[in-house]
Amino acid sequence: MPSSLDPRRRTPVYTLAAFAAGVLITVGVLRYGPHPATLKTPPVAVAPAAVATAAAPAAPTSVADEPADAAMDVDNGDWPADGPTPEQVFTAQPDRVREAVARLAPRVPGHPNVYAVAFAGDGSEDVFRNEAEYLDQLMARRFGSPGHTLVLENNPATLSTHPLASWTNLEQALDGLAKVMDPREDILLLYIATHGGSDHSLLVDMDPIPLDQLDPDGLRDILAKRPFRWKVLVVNACYSGGFVPVLKGSGTLVMTAARADRTSFGCGADSDVTYFGHAWLVDGLNATPDVIDAFGRARGEIASWEKRDAVTPSEPQIDVGPGIGDKLAAWRKSAKIGPVVPFAPAQ
Repeated sequence: MPSSLDPRRRTPVYTLAAFAAGVLITVGVLRYGPHPATLKTPPVAVAPAAVATAAAPAAPTSVADEPADAAMDVDNGDWPADGPTPEQVFTAQPDRVREAVARLAPRVPGHPNVYAVAFAGDGSEDVFRNEAEYLDQLMARRFGSPGHTLVLENNPATLSTHPLASWTNLEQALDGLAKVMDPREDILLLYIATHGGSDHSLLVDMDPIPLDQLDPDGLRDILAKRPFRWKVLVVNACYSGGFVPVLKGSGTLVMTAARADRTSFGCGADSDVTYFGHAWLVDGLNATPDVIDAFGRARGEIASWEKRDAVTPSEPQIDVGPGIGDKLAAWRKSAKIGPVVPFAPAQ
């Protein structure tokens, strides 16, 4: 179970008025950061011999249309009418996480394994769910590690099938992973995709359920309490470079979609995949199983799209801590790398 609420770390954006007669009172929401530009990307079918030929994303809407700290005022009015109620979803979360952990496949002995957690934070846009579920496909089919991924996502379509992406569920998921994998020998891959604010807070939202937000210090503390020696931490959000100085360290690879003072591109209600998700997950990791090399490819690809679109470069960031490069190389030597996995939006 997680530690008690620490107001210095866990920043609530909802006020829960009461649970009365089984009714969850809908509350006001304060959302962080600018609403990044939108893009509509067609499903990417990547051919093994031509990974880099996947269609580039369309030009984004200019982020200059909104002030830097504009609230993300998204009307999340698509809660499923025939689905569980918010209270039912809220109270089911411990069981949801336990069931997801129970479905994890055991580690393969004799060499490093990779286990992943995908965290799709904003329930008002499908783009983050698409990337979380696509990472699960990559792990299973491309990297030969079926059953090694926990998907936490906020989305109206998956309220009964996946645990929510929340602070508490992330802690419970990591605790469960630590019992399945060997935290001293295996590699944890954590992929977070959501909106980010200029204060480096990450939006965690499944309106009207009250969820705490994540920030660099909070994520650092979550990870510090757990025994994972080798970590690949990926934050795909605007202003995500603010996570690098806080999370970097020995045995840790940190990658972010943008500089600490820059927005990234490609999210929005009409998007299928973000620029960073397209370039690193889809194009990069289908071209090479080397996550660091895939980042280099992605950074160049993103820069070309941004130059074409005449937008301020996002400048994705990377920090490779001591030892993690060699650990990833040892994993690649034993990994059974599979074929390219075409991208398509989640159904």
